[in-house]
Amino acid sequence: MTDIEHAVKVLVRTLRDDEGYREAWKANIAMAFYDEFNRTYPDHNLPRLHEIANEAAGNFLNLLAKDSQ
Repeated sequence: MTDIEHAVKVLVRTLRDDEGYREAWKANIAMAFYDEFNRTYPDHNLPRLHEIANEAAGNFLNLLAKDSQ
């Protein structure tokens, strides 16, 4: 196993075992998407954008965990 593979395994395990750590990652991923969307489409009218960003971040973390088992 390479150093990167090991690091990803440890990260995924920690994201699964530590709900607070997972929520911090989810919030940071969601806000990165949210901020970029607002920069790209400043005149948008998307009231659910924050919710969508959170759902997308959760989906990313779920896929990361699934692919790293």
